[in-house]
Amino acid sequence: MAVQVPTPDQLRAVADDMGLSLTSEDIISFINLMRPSVAAYNVVDAMPDNLPKVRYPRTPGYRPPAEENRHNAWYIKTEVQGASSGKLRGKTVVLKDNIMLAGVPMMNGASTLEGYTPDIDATVVQRILDAGGTIVGKAHCESFCLSGGSHTCAAGPVHNPHKMGYSAGGSSSGSAVLVALGEVDMALGGDQGGSIRMPSSFCGTYGMKPTHGLVPYTGIMPIEIYVDHTGPITATVADNALLLEVLAGPDGYDPRQYDVEVHPYTRAAEGGVKGMKIAVVREGFAQPNAEEAVSAKVRAAIRRLEDQGAEVSEVSIPMHLMAGAIWMPIGVEGLTQTMMWGDGYGVSRPDLYVTSLMDFHRGWRARANELSETTKLFTMFGTYIRRYYGSRYYGKAMNICRRLTAAYDAALAECDLLAMPTTPIKATELPPPDASREVCVDRALNMIANTAPFDISHHPAMAIPCGMVDGLPVSLMLVGRHFDEPSIYRAAFAFERLGDWKAT
Repeated sequence: MAVQVPTPDQLRAVADDMGLSLTSEDIISFINLMRPSVAAYNVVDAMPDNLPKVRYPRTPGYRPPAEENRHNAWYIKTEVQGASSGKLRGKTVVLKDNIMLAGVPMMNGASTLEGYTPDIDATVVQRILDAGGTIVGKAHCESFCLSGGSHTCAAGPVHNPHKMGYSAGGSSSGSAVLVALGEVDMALGGDQGGSIRMPSSFCGTYGMKPTHGLVPYTGIMPIEIYVDHTGPITATVADNALLLEVLAGPDGYDPRQYDVEVHPYTRAAEGGVKGMKIAVVREGFAQPNAEEAVSAKVRAAIRRLEDQGAEVSEVSIPMHLMAGAIWMPIGVEGLTQTMMWGDGYGVSRPDLYVTSLMDFHRGWRARANELSETTKLFTMFGTYIRRYYGSRYYGKAMNICRRLTAAYDAALAECDLLAMPTTPIKATELPPPDASREVCVDRALNMIANTAPFDISHHPAMAIPCGMVDGLPVSLMLVGRHFDEPSIYRAAFAFERLGDWKAT
C-alpha cells in the first residue's frame, strides 16, 4: 500500500482544507519538497510490521443460527483451547466483540466493520489462554460500543435473559446475557461509560470495571484512551476475582498502564465486612429518572451488609450529579477524534497499533449512513465542536475532572467503599423497529448517570446483583480507592454469601 506523490489537484484540495492560497507554482514547489518524505513513508511501508505472534490454534468459527441464539447474544461460536494447566483450566470464556481474537471475525456491533478479521490476539486473550481457559466465541456488543441499551447492534437487538423484549444493557450486552444464561462461565466486557456495569445491572451478573490501566487494553478497539477499561463479567464473585487475577498487570504496550498495583484478588473471599466503612452516596439515589423500587432494593442490600457488621454512613458528593456533563467533552470529542476520524487509534501515544483494523475501519466514511443513530449523533457533534470551537472544552473538562476525582478521593479517605445503585432504573423495553431516533437515543443513554463518572475518575467499581423488581434484576454498585479492588471483592463476597439475590 505504497504512498504516492500527491497530484496537483490532491494537494490543492488539502490546501483548501487548510485555508491556504497557493499558486500553481507553489503547488509544484511543495510537491517536489514532499518527495523525500514520500520516500521515507515507503521505506516504512516496505518493512515488516512488529506484532506479537499468535500461539494457540483456532478456527474462524461460525455464526450460530437463531435456534442456537434465541437472545441474539452470540456473534461467533468457536473454540480456542488454552494451556493444559492454569488458573482458568476448565473455564469457558466469551469475548466482547471489540476484542481481537486472531483469525476470528470481529465487527464491534457495526455493519461497516463486518468482514474484518484480526491478525493478533489481544493481551487479555493471551493471558486467558496461557492460564488454561477456553475461549468459546465472541458476544454481540453495541455498535462501536456507543450505547448503554442493547438495541444498536447491526445484527439486531440483544434480549434480556430474564425477559424477552427487554434491554440487556450495553454495550457489553451479549457478554452479560451469555453469563446470565449459564452458556459460558466468564465473559470479558469493556467500559467507557458503564458498559460492563450497565449490562451486569440489567442482566443480574457481577461486573467489575477495574481501576483504569489495571487490565491492559492492547488489542481491543479503543474509543478514547482516557476512558477505555476492560474487565470481567461473571455469575459468581469467585469467578470474577479469579479472572481479574489472570488479566491484571502491565503488558509493556498499553500507555494507560502506569504505577499499576496488582493484588491476589481471590484472597478477598477470606475476609468479611465486619468493621468495613461503607458510605452511601446521597446523589447516587437522586438521579432525575431514579425508580423508587430500584433505590429501595439497593438500600435494603446495604442494610444487609450493615447487619453483617459493616459501618454504614451517608455522604454527599454534589459533583457526582455534574459528572455526566464533565464526561461529555472527554467521551464525545475523544471518540470522534480517536475511534472515528483517527481510524480506531488516533496518534500521539506509544501503543500497539493494529494497522489492519485501521485500514478496514476507514471504510466507514463511504458508508456513514449505516452507522447507528448514537454513532452518528456523537460523531457529528464531536466534529462540530472541533470545527467551530476547537479542543478547549476537552481540555477544560479534563482539568475539572481532577476536581471530581479529588471529591471521590476525599470521601474514600473517610471510608472503604462508596455505595449507590449501579443504574437508577431497571431494564426497559427494547425500542420497536419503527422507533424514532429520539426514542433510540434515549434508551441508549438513560441509565449511565451513576456509572460514567467512574470512567473519568478511574476508580474501580463493581455491579453486584441485589434483588428483582417486576421480574428484572436490580444492582448495587460499590466503588473503591484506586487499585483497591480487594475491598470491593471483600464486600461482594460477603453479600453473595447471604443467599440467592433473586429471592431478596
